[in-house]
Amino acid sequence: MRSTARRTHLLGLAIAAFVTVASPALVQAQSWPNRPVKIVVPFPPGGTTDILARAIAPDLAKAFGQQFVIENKGGAGGNLGTEQVAKSPGDGYTILMGTVGTHGINRALYAKLPYDPFKDFVPITLVAGVPNVMVVNADFASANRINSVNDFIRYAKANPGKLNMASSGNGTSIHLAGELFKSMTGTFMTHFPYRGSSPALLDLAGGNMHIMFDNLPSAMQLIKSGKLRALAVTSSQRSAALPDTPTVEEAANLKGFEASSWFGLLAPAGTSADTVNRIQQEVAKSLATPAMKERLATLGAIPSGNTPAQFAALIESEHKKWADVVKASGAKVD
Repeated sequence: MRSTARRTHLLGLAIAAFVTVASPALVQAQSWPNRPVKIVVPFPPGGTTDILARAIAPDLAKAFGQQFVIENKGGAGGNLGTEQVAKSPGDGYTILMGTVGTHGINRALYAKLPYDPFKDFVPITLVAGVPNVMVVNADFASANRINSVNDFIRYAKANPGKLNMASSGNGTSIHLAGELFKSMTGTFMTHFPYRGSSPALLDLAGGNMHIMFDNLPSAMQLIKSGKLRALAVTSSQRSAALPDTPTVEEAANLKGFEASSWFGLLAPAGTSADTVNRIQQEVAKSLATPAMKERLATLGAIPSGNTPAQFAALIESEHKKWADVVKASGAKVD
């Protein structure tokens, strides 16, 4: 009897020890979420990163019964908001809408990065991919008879130093697309980095800037309104949202020109696999609905919802690709 009682006592101690060790992950998996979840957008409101985060947040709130609150923290090409999430607890209550800039470009572009895009994050899912679009101020284009990419190249070569190129910030795909264009065409444009696409687009539409290689979703309304003229998309294929707009490669015979963007959710390192998988599954469900597909299609975005492993592989391959682009362009940020 004593032996049986002793074994029962030891078994109870072992179970208690296991629960004590495993409790943080178990508690997170079982209770998450019991309060609002914050999605940090590392750019100001109005850009594509912000548009996509706000598109999926309501469906996540509905699925989990808690608010998914968007917090915009722009600056330093997305580095400030990304650093905030990197240093947040891995408890599932702070996640990032990352971009090709924050996780594919910046490590190669910045001399010092305040976060490690691989060690400090757990990929959740790719939300969408979008082409960038080469847009010029419509009045400027009309005044100088710029109706094509080749027209723009001719003007740029005849007017060196007179063109201002806007971007959403140093190191973004919008910036790098412009740098790639400059290096492949032998043209020069003065780069003006803004704190996000929205203020850059306002200055472009107002005539203070001449050109921008913006993400298609954030530029679409200004293209439709006639304030901006789309000369080409930067993807390898034409966009269904702008079927009559050529690619830069075909418009100017620039073999191999490709500079698309992507946007996806990531969590701080240490976030439980259960939480990550639950978010991924609900995002995938949201992106698969006819209403969401139609909404993103009108913006020129291609929905994904892939698995954490697939997203991790994409980030790895994109980092290698953009490191080569940064090296070839000579772009650097101290």
